[in-house]
Amino acid sequence: MELKLLNEQGQPSATLEASDALFGREYNEALIHQVVVAYMANARSGNRAQKGRDEVSHTTHKPWRQKGTGRARSGMSSSPIWRGGGRAFPNKPDENFSHKVNRKMYRAGVAAILSQLARDGRLSVVEGFAVEAPKTKLLAQKLKGFGLGAGPVLVITDSFDENLYLSSRNLPNVLVLEVSETDPVSLVRFPNVLVTKGAIAKMEEIWQ
Repeated sequence: MELKLLNEQGQPSATLEASDALFGREYNEALIHQVVVAYMANARSGNRAQKGRDEVSHTTHKPWRQKGTGRARSGMSSSPIWRGGGRAFPNKPDENFSHKVNRKMYRAGVAAILSQLARDGRLSVVEGFAVEAPKTKLLAQKLKGFGLGAGPVLVITDSFDENLYLSSRNLPNVLVLEVSETDPVSLVRFPNVLVTKGAIAKMEEIWQ
């Protein structure tokens, strides 16, 4: 699989030979959906709690006698059908939202996403990507030079660059990630993905 290597002006200047297993895989919508849903579910934390019948404030006194009133029988004000009563099946903080996805499936899903990005022309490869100082203006100008200044952009680098990270924090439509931090949700969410040449090599090591 050959990927176009862009120069500083955003024009194709050369080609980069990439792995067919990572960038030439067929599109599998069901697998991608499963991987994305599992990633989002595994990121959830059990931070919601509701009170059951034994936890709400109530009295054990019978509201009215069992027979003779013409109303339905009732034994306690903590009943779920009463206002202020406990929930029948309350949510608890220890609820487990995780989905199990095999490592092979996860890698195949990420490869399918990258392959589709390459086919759609939404994946751009550059020799290197860095800014001289931690300034938002410099990063915005650099992205504009590549023709990516208008839309949201995901930048994937092979190593952590503090200047690049600090420059991107004030740009709401730009996200800078290392290869090891790249996730399927970010790959699907951003319409344009800019990857360095070194990051391509690391992707082939991690996900192939």
